Amino acid sequence: MSEVICNTSPLQYLHQIGQLDLLPRLVGRVIVPTTVAEELEEGRRLGCDRPVPEALGWIDLRPPPHVRVLRLVAALGSGETGVLALALDCRDPVVILDDALARRHATLLGLRLTGTLGILLDAKRAGFIASVTPLIDALQRQGFRLSHPTRCAVLRAADEPLPP
Repeated sequence: MSEVICNTSPLQYLHQIGQLDLLPRLVGRVIVPTTVAEELEEGRRLGCDRPVPEALGWIDLRPPPHVRVLRLVAALGSGETGVLALALDCRDPVVILDDALARRHATLLGLRLTGTLGILLDAKRAGFIASVTPLIDALQRQGFRLSHPTRCAVLRAADEPLPP
């Protein structure tokens, strides 16, 4: 099975909408770079609702290699950089990223990727959730940025009614 490496925002948003348990149900163990754990800790220090990856038994925290080199290549945050660096050291990884620039870099590096919305679609296909629409609404209430065309594409893929 492929190793799955997750960035900050999917962990944060799934946690905030009460759906973080979808990750281990869908993929088993998840690798989280220590740089992501640091970003989540910083959010908690600022009073934001963030998960504690060290307390989740299905997460493997790993320090990312080669972070400095990747930072020279792109203007990515430390979490995205850590995810990409770890992925480059894995065989056939899947990365979970929401940031558009990070996703472009993952594609350029030939990495398989998904994001928070992809996790919700996979969860619906697996029968873990009945509908993605209320979860997308909840994500957007939490500040998840989503264009109307992307929302429509996700709802189409989920075979759910499109918004007017």
